[in-house]
Amino acid sequence: MTDLSHAPNWNAMSDHALNKAIGTFIKEHRLNQNKTQQEVASAAGISRSTLSLLENGKTVTLTTFLQVLRVLDLLYIMDNFLIKKQISPIALAKLEKAKRKRASSTKETDTTESDW
Repeated sequence: MTDLSHAPNWNAMSDHALNKAIGTFIKEHRLNQNKTQQEVASAAGISRSTLSLLENGKTVTLTTFLQVLRVLDLLYIMDNFLIKKQISPIALAKLEKAKRKRASSTKETDTTESDW
């Protein structure tokens, strides 16, 4: 289990430090998958030197980063960018108030014609 008590303060980190953290993330996953820089770079359509720049915390384009994530099957991290619609507490209370609290008996209407 990951120990979150040592999670970095992302807001306090410089851009360079954030780039280094991203590079370390990419390199670690590449090595865990036992892939060489050349294999990943070729599959991503980038040069090996560009991948090396990424892994060393240098500035690369967002597209390059996404291409590498795709090759390493890491695009799941994009889930963090999803916008989740939330309902306000007041709207939720109104919906709860409008919910039916009990069932009512069905009233059958006699549609047969009378002889009268």
